Amino acid sequence: MTIQGNIVDVKNKRIFKGAITIQKDTISHVVEQDHDIEHYILPGFIDAHIHIESSMLVPSEFAKIAVTHGTVATVSDPHEIANVLGIKGVEFMIENGQQVPFKFYFGAPSCVPATNFESAGAEVDAEAIKQLLERPDILYLAEFMNYPGVLFDDPEVLQKIEWAKHFNKPIDGHAPGVRGADISKYIKAGITTDHECFTYQEALEKLQKGMKILIREGSAAKNFEALIDLLPEHYETMMFCSDDKHPDDLILGHINEICRRAVAKGIDVFKVLQAACINPIKHYNLDVGMLQVGDKADFIVVDNLETFKTLQTYSNGTLVFNNNQSLIPTVTFDVLNNFNCKAKTVTDFRCESQAKNIRVIEALEGQLVTNECIEPAKNEAGNLVSNTETDVLKMAVVNRYKDEKPAIAFIKNFGLKTGAIASSVGHDSHNIIAVGTTDEAICKAVNLIIKHKGGICAVSPTDTQCVPLPIAGIMSAEDGKTIGDSYAKLDLMAKSLGCTLNAPYMTLSFMALLVIPALKLSDKGLFNGKTFTFTSLEA
Repeated sequence: MTIQGNIVDVKNKRIFKGAITIQKDTISHVVEQDHDIEHYILPGFIDAHIHIESSMLVPSEFAKIAVTHGTVATVSDPHEIANVLGIKGVEFMIENGQQVPFKFYFGAPSCVPATNFESAGAEVDAEAIKQLLERPDILYLAEFMNYPGVLFDDPEVLQKIEWAKHFNKPIDGHAPGVRGADISKYIKAGITTDHECFTYQEALEKLQKGMKILIREGSAAKNFEALIDLLPEHYETMMFCSDDKHPDDLILGHINEICRRAVAKGIDVFKVLQAACINPIKHYNLDVGMLQVGDKADFIVVDNLETFKTLQTYSNGTLVFNNNQSLIPTVTFDVLNNFNCKAKTVTDFRCESQAKNIRVIEALEGQLVTNECIEPAKNEAGNLVSNTETDVLKMAVVNRYKDEKPAIAFIKNFGLKTGAIASSVGHDSHNIIAVGTTDEAICKAVNLIIKHKGGICAVSPTDTQCVPLPIAGIMSAEDGKTIGDSYAKLDLMAKSLGCTLNAPYMTLSFMALLVIPALKLSDKGLFNGKTFTFTSLEA
């Protein structure tokens, strides 16, 4: 098979009219050849860090959508499902992904549970990490979110790192806001990347100290604008990722969209494609082609180098997207879950206190970090309740693995004026997380999630909507178009209740992520992510 076009040779930084010949799964010839064809042939895009689970799709269904945007591979951390099902969940992701012509590269999830301050469904200790890293289909030690464990020389943490070094596999980082001597020690431990930088100066320091920095543009965390100006000088040590991508966003675009925005800023296209297509291959030693003779035939055909609209996608020489149609097949799979709590009562969500002022989580648009602020409490008969006038709303995290009393806190910037929203996608332990305007609405939303053994929902006095997520309580058994449409409708309902956030459910899912400062809520209580200790609701 021979394909003609304007060949984009990223390695040698040149574009020429030519043709590539494919034999079986490999590029056998690349020749210059005169023709009138205007489209471009270039290496496929790679998402250098993503949790497939956050798309709410199993890998095989994720692949169907990703190839429509020219993505041929992902560096995937199965951390989310591992927190629910342990190694069994990791194996599910690998086996499902292997059934389709798309290149999923999975890592060993390093932090299961993410911390000791929350209840997860499983544990992956150092011995389990060793077993995973022994496998040839596990390419790296996934993001080390427990950076305090690294900084304070926790023996279990250091043993996991040592196993990665033993098997000569890269170690991914996760160190938001960590600077100075602390980041130097973190890097010295052997950690090589970070996708959590949210300021230019933070990313620059880490680059100068030898880390590789990923520019993240996901559904909740968006760091493109803060970091993209580093790319022209540091293009050899930067990559692109989405980290967490909800299904409606994935339908609209993926790594191609980051490339489009970077080129629109005037950044040299070869530098952009180096980050999008080449650097992940080199860093993680991926078996993905770079459009050179002898490489695997992983490439895409696009209409131009401004919009990067994908016309065709090839994986190992197989055409997997053509003519606006994904050619990835549908596969069957078993439904796995871990959901063991019973329905709650309204009184479970009472917060008994006489406090005049309370510590409040301030959610920030487009960020995973939060602020801590002090706000006046609203008290009704000894129960602290939501105050829609000041946008200080009650929030609950409910242990879904066993029956426990819900943990209660308060949060700003969700903007709900009525009803509640809830989700069993609650990073990283995936307990049920809810925000609402009344205890009754919160209880109703939580019980809807419990009824379906996982999902995302919105409730109002007159309406109820739920998207069930039966696989580990975090993924759907449906196809991408179906789940994307359902999610988009639910997103609209949340906003009709008054929510002002761009991505309400993605933002909600991170409000229990303790390893991101400053203030979060686990099923065990309100947590200060700066001091890594529980803190009091009463201020």
